[in-house]
Amino acid sequence: MATTEQPSPTAVLAQHGLTAEQLYDELTDDCTKVVRLDDLLYDAAERVPGVTPTRAEVAEERTRRLSEKTGIELAQGLLTAEILANPRTGRHLVESMLAPTPLALEHLEELRTNGSVDLGAARLTRRGRGAVLELCNPRHLNAEDSDTLAATEAAVDLALLDPEIEVGVFRGGVVDHPRYAGERPFGAGINLTHLYYGRLDFLFYLIRDLGYVNKIFRGLVAGPSSPAVEKLWIAGVEKFAIGGGCQLLHVMDHVIAVRGVRLYLPARKEGIIPGASNLRLWRSVGERAARQAILSGREWVAGQPDADLICDEIIEAGQMDEAIDARITALTSSGLINAAANRAAMRVGQEPLELFREYMATFAREQAYCHLSPALVRNLEEHWSADRRRL
Repeated sequence: MATTEQPSPTAVLAQHGLTAEQLYDELTDDCTKVVRLDDLLYDAAERVPGVTPTRAEVAEERTRRLSEKTGIELAQGLLTAEILANPRTGRHLVESMLAPTPLALEHLEELRTNGSVDLGAARLTRRGRGAVLELCNPRHLNAEDSDTLAATEAAVDLALLDPEIEVGVFRGGVVDHPRYAGERPFGAGINLTHLYYGRLDFLFYLIRDLGYVNKIFRGLVAGPSSPAVEKLWIAGVEKFAIGGGCQLLHVMDHVIAVRGVRLYLPARKEGIIPGASNLRLWRSVGERAARQAILSGREWVAGQPDADLICDEIIEAGQMDEAIDARITALTSSGLINAAANRAAMRVGQEPLELFREYMATFAREQAYCHLSPALVRNLEEHWSADRRRL
């Protein structure tokens, strides 16, 4: 994979007499217009040819296996890192990614009328004063990929937009995999088969963590003068929470897990950065255990003493529906305003937006190199037999 042949975004911008900040101001009307990251980068490609790849170029790149990619997506990571590293433009971009998506707004009336919305890869159903979001990728054990991302983010948006919903619940949908048929795995993480065969764009990583994961953690921001709309979130974890599934537990307010569930961040075997786990995991388990998990592959099993730092409630198999209903009732008994206020106050000390912005600037740059590294291809073949799997 070629990652160094093309000039850096900084060099390309300099040839046009621009900086990343000036380009961002031009594309967002001096930080007054909401532009999502993917649109921003493709707008940049039209404004300054060569600074980042165009939509057509990325679409063509998607036809290549990971090992055969030309490396054009590196520029997306480097330019995003520059934008995020600037406090003014970076904050605006983070807040822009907290706005509700058009897909969610299209389905809001449907949710209010019917009490449920089926977006294919994600379903949202009202349940008392809460709503259950099911991640639905049955063939791939509820792994996340380009086919699930937009639907999942829209479902999170809808849970936050509907005033009748006070608590969100995230759980896996029923799968038809022979080994787990009829079960609800919480999440298998990133779809490694799609990654290996080049179907997963680099922007997946950034849009996921700046988008729906951060919305669960911080809520929605509808406009520059609008207060954030945030709600409590419950995770209902069955079978396993691997990779991205485990990352989601860091932003949940209450984690219900079936005894024996495997909680695991396979970052070392994959060769990529596990989202914002490097920023968040240590707050739950301590720095040493977080390093062991991310750098050496340490796992947790729900019900064992060390997993109590990740899980709030341990149940037996078959008790999840009852446990979810009870927790929704418990969390809504004192009202949404009190809960959201305490949640926001805790976040100020844990992870202010500026800290997240700085982290994501580093993440955007380093993950771009990881994504395009030959080591990632070797890891996928050695640890996951990706070359022997079918799409």
